[in-house]
Amino acid sequence: MTKYALTGDVGGTNARLALCDVETGSISQVKTFPTSDYDSLEAVIRVFLDEQQQDIKDGCIAIACPITEDWVEMTNHDWAFSTKLLKANLGFDHLEIINDFTAVSMAIPMLSAADVIQFGGKEAVKDRPIAVYGAGTGLGVAHLVHVDKRWVSLPGEGGHVDFAPNSEEEDLILEVLRAEIGHVSAERVLSGMGLVNLYRAIVKSDDRVPENLTPKDVSTRALEDSCIDCRRALALFCVIMGRFGGNLALTLGTFGGVYIAGGIVPRFLEFFKSSGFRAAFEDKGRFRDYVTDIPVYMITHDQPGLLGAGAHLRQTLGRVL
Repeated sequence: MTKYALTGDVGGTNARLALCDVETGSISQVKTFPTSDYDSLEAVIRVFLDEQQQDIKDGCIAIACPITEDWVEMTNHDWAFSTKLLKANLGFDHLEIINDFTAVSMAIPMLSAADVIQFGGKEAVKDRPIAVYGAGTGLGVAHLVHVDKRWVSLPGEGGHVDFAPNSEEEDLILEVLRAEIGHVSAERVLSGMGLVNLYRAIVKSDDRVPENLTPKDVSTRALEDSCIDCRRALALFCVIMGRFGGNLALTLGTFGGVYIAGGIVPRFLEFFKSSGFRAAFEDKGRFRDYVTDIPVYMITHDQPGLLGAGAHLRQTLGRVL
């Protein structure tokens, strides 16, 4: 008889819950719940479990906020709870609450060739370190290392490292943004609002007044080729994504691959394919040869958070991924 566990991927707007086959890791019965319709995470879980009519005693929920202690407070929603109390109330034997990007990183060993698109480099080297990053509302970063038949996710706040320009154009961007906000992190240029910041800085560096645009406005105008400033911003976004990914590759020697997640890049995939991304990834001076063979993959799996939450739990329960 198939044994199932609960997996979840919870953000400020939606909570996605599913069943995970503990033996195979396959995800099924995916359902999305608007967080605004429920008073708590526990209430959502109870509705889902009542619908499934399964004897569930194990679970792993990925949440878009820092996870440091028993008490969890969501960053973009008012849900807050004690992990121990939630586990007891649900009658679970195991309950893991992990960061959403930890879950994305743990999904990587479960991905097939059909779940990714490769951008340059050669084949990934089995069991070598992996980096994953993704631009969305913010810039998430994690690494994954293989230790004694286990995958260990190394979370952090890598999206908030300094923006490191490496061209005259990027120097101008830094100058404009520094005058506005002080410290300029990578997230200030590699995120939804980062795309807007790039557009505004390009226009302001030319002593013109930028329009009040949204991230969607910038990308749409760029893809329609109706605004040269927006097109420059999107092209620069791709280049900086490449530089940042190359930095991650250097930091931990990620010959297991660098993976791109997040919601922004897939929206302009064809533009990204022909951009300066890969050239910027390899633009490491004396260490160009070091990163040339490292592959970059874009994750195309539609539920990496749920897949990774399930993988994290299965490993906790003693399965080998």
